[in-house]
Amino acid sequence: MKTRHNLYLEREIGDALTAMAAAPGTNKSKIATEAIAAYMARRAQREIDALIKPRFDRLSRNIGHLQRDLGVLIEAFGLFVRHQLILSAGAPDPGPAVLALGHQQFEAFIGQLGRQLAAGKSAFAFEEAGEEESDTEIPA
Repeated sequence: MKTRHNLYLEREIGDALTAMAAAPGTNKSKIATEAIAAYMARRAQREIDALIKPRFDRLSRNIGHLQRDLGVLIEAFGLFVRHQLILSAGAPDPGPAVLALGHQQFEAFIGQLGRQLAAGKSAFAFEEAGEEESDTEIPA
């Protein structure tokens, strides 16, 4: 069911509406109905965007933090594997001296990890194109 509405339009807008309605198969009511429906749809979309945008921003920040943390974990694991393969190959059963050396090497490992992360260097050459493998080594 259609309801009747009395609208007051500026003369320029009324003239444009009359000109558009002169085309065959259209009338003023149809043009006004489509224009109002389009306006309301855009307005509703802006309201939805205003509600969703803060959530997307928060998710984006969280993903950034996760990427940073994952990068730290990858670097730590890579350095640890290199450390294990280079320094502990063929080591005898651990005694007190070996345990002390292991503690010292662990401290060096953590220091190296911190230096590499602070410098923005990666232990993996494939991570970014053009970046060479880090030539720093963990002291024995």
